[in-house]
Amino acid sequence: MAEHLASIFGTEKDRVNCPFYFKIGACRHGDRCSRLHTKPSISPTILLSNMYQRPDSITPGVDAQGHHIHPRKIQQHFEDFYEDLFEELNKYGEIESLNICDNLADHMVGNVYVQFSEEEQAANALKNLTGRFYAGRPIIVDFSPVTDFREATCRQYEENVCNRGGYCNFMHLKKISRELRRQLFGRYGKRHSRSRSRSPYRHRSYEERSRRSHSRKYDERDHYYESRSRGTEVQALATGGVGAGVPVAGEKPKSS
Repeated sequence: MAEHLASIFGTEKDRVNCPFYFKIGACRHGDRCSRLHTKPSISPTILLSNMYQRPDSITPGVDAQGHHIHPRKIQQHFEDFYEDLFEELNKYGEIESLNICDNLADHMVGNVYVQFSEEEQAANALKNLTGRFYAGRPIIVDFSPVTDFREATCRQYEENVCNRGGYCNFMHLKKISRELRRQLFGRYGKRHSRSRSRSPYRHRSYEERSRRSHSRKYDERDHYYESRSRGTEVQALATGGVGAGVPVAGEKPKSS
């Protein structure tokens, strides 16, 4: 019996545990689901729920003021966010994958899945991110049961044939450019060394960012990025709320 239960755990045959939550880390029914959503007590993957906020989140291709946004600017906004987040998360351990959902359904929109090489690194990230803020919004962070993103990803979306659109229940993962992926993860997808020398593009130092945004001071309690290059406002992780300042390169994050 125990072997049978183990073999069907998290599958459609499991009448107790939700297969979608087990596979995707999210379920459209939420607390109303008739099956259990059992959060793991430890996992190499953490979920930052609804963290990424698209600039055209209300109407696709249009900003909050009703102005048309060029797709290139939307992609740049996303890549700025991805790069900033990667640099912050990289403080806690080796990142195996950083995936961000492009879905529109409430339970998946803007979800960020971070898979570390070790469970202890994910635990360290969860501990340090709990109670912090991003862009004035609290970070909702939990361990996620997702460890195989091939099973969680919509294959039809990757082939540009998904007819469910943004409300598909499988992950529609937003892609970054190959150049940025190489710069963050290392050439050919190999994990980069912490002691690597950064490329000219990657070395958009905090000093340079400070020059672009004029005067910004570091505050250990409350800090965020006031602005990024190309006019994109990308705010960084804060420990107690939104304040003024920018973290110094190499600064260790404070524990909550």
